[in-house]
Amino acid sequence: MATQPNAFFHRHDMPRQTARLEAVPAEATSYALRSLPHEDVFFFCKKIDNTRLVREADPKAGGACWNVIGAACLAVVCLGIAAAPKVTVTMDGYKLEALRAEEQRLLDERRALDLQEAQLLSPDRLELLAKKQNLVTPGGDQVFHLETRPDGAVAMMVK
Repeated sequence: MATQPNAFFHRHDMPRQTARLEAVPAEATSYALRSLPHEDVFFFCKKIDNTRLVREADPKAGGACWNVIGAACLAVVCLGIAAAPKVTVTMDGYKLEALRAEEQRLLDERRALDLQEAQLLSPDRLELLAKKQNLVTPGGDQVFHLETRPDGAVAMMVK
């Protein structure tokens, strides 16, 4: 830090170090640093009050603002038009995959229902249910055959 000006670190009302160096004997000054350029320059901070200043409106600034807003809107519309096909293709892909998954689910459900129907209509199961309900095969005298008509009507028509 010996290369920094002394005035930077010391207050302004303190005596300068150069005055002390002159009072020191010559053999002690051989180790002292030489004076730096602009060592005697001091910077003061002046307070400026700009509260009473009023900024004038720039008449061209409003037009430039609307130009920027219009250009931004135009850029958004152009990007939207450019991105619309890709977004549409992506959304259609999602719908297609959802339909494929639904088709697979419905096929699995159909297979399960076919299996359940085959189990319910199996002859072994029907025999077991008939035995539980005490059902027997009808005898020959219990069977009634319907008269067939030439026009294919099975029921009798009452006139």
